[in-house]
Amino acid sequence: NKTLRKSLFFILKICVTLLVISPFYIAIIYSVKSKPEMVTNRLAFPKTIHWDNFTRAIETSNFGLAMKNSLITTVVAVFVITLICTMAAYIIARKNNRFYNTIYYIFVGAMIIPFQSIMTPLYIDMAKWKLLNTLHGFIMAKIGFQIAFTVLLVSGFVKSIPKDLEEAAAIDGAGIYQVFFRIVFPLMKPIILTSVVLNTLNVWNDFQMSLTLLQRKEVRNIPLTQYFFFGENSIELGLAFALFIMSMIPILVLYLTLQKYIIGGITSGAVKG
Repeated sequence: NKTLRKSLFFILKICVTLLVISPFYIAIIYSVKSKPEMVTNRLAFPKTIHWDNFTRAIETSNFGLAMKNSLITTVVAVFVITLICTMAAYIIARKNNRFYNTIYYIFVGAMIIPFQSIMTPLYIDMAKWKLLNTLHGFIMAKIGFQIAFTVLLVSGFVKSIPKDLEEAAAIDGAGIYQVFFRIVFPLMKPIILTSVVLNTLNVWNDFQMSLTLLQRKEVRNIPLTQYFFFGENSIELGLAFALFIMSMIPILVLYLTLQKYIIGGITSGAVKG
C-alpha cells in the first residue's frame, strides 16, 4: 500500500545517505584516533580526540609548501582561464559564420581527447621548453586543457543574453571591449561563478598532470603531497587522514559557498544555448 511504499522509500534514502557520508565519517574519525584505538575498533568513535595527528602531519608532510603551490597554481590558472574563455565564448557565440563554427567544433573535439594519449608528448615538450618541474609550466598546461570545456560551457550561456543591450551600447559609441566588460560580462556572473568553481575543483584536485609535470618535492601540490605522504605513512593512518581532512577543507568551503551556481549555471547554458 501507499504507507509501505513511503516507508521503504524513506529507508532507501537513509541507506543511500549513510553510504554517501560513510567515507567522510571514516576519514574524520581516523584523523583523530590513536593507533591502538584504530587497531582495536576501526569504526567506533575515539574515546580520546588526538589533535596531535594534525600537527604531526603538518610537520612531517611539508603541508605549508604544498598548500602554497596549490593556491598559486589554482588562483592563476582559474583567473586566466576565466578571462580568456569568457572573451572567446562571447565572440564564438555572437559570430555565426563558418570560421567561428569550425573553432567551436574543434573545441568540442578537444574535449574527447584523453590526457593519457598526450601525456608522453606533453612531458617531452615540457622538458624541451624547460618547463618541467615549474609551477608556471603546470599552470600553462592546465589552462590549455581547460579552455575547450570552459568555452563550450560559457558560449551556451552567452547565446541567452539579448543582443539589444549590446547594440544600444554600440550606437552610443562603445567599442567591443567596452560592450563586453561593461554590458555582457556582468550579465555572465552565474556562468562565470560556475566555471570558476568547476575549474578550481579541476586544478586543485589534479593528480595525473601533477604527477607528470611536478616531480620535484619543492613544487608538489596538495594531491601529490597526499599521494607520497600516504605511501610513506601507510602504517600511520591517523596522520594520513589528518592530512586528507586539511587538504579537503579549502575546496569544500568554496564548493559549499558557491554550489547553487554550479547546477544553475550549467542548466542555464545547456537549455538556452
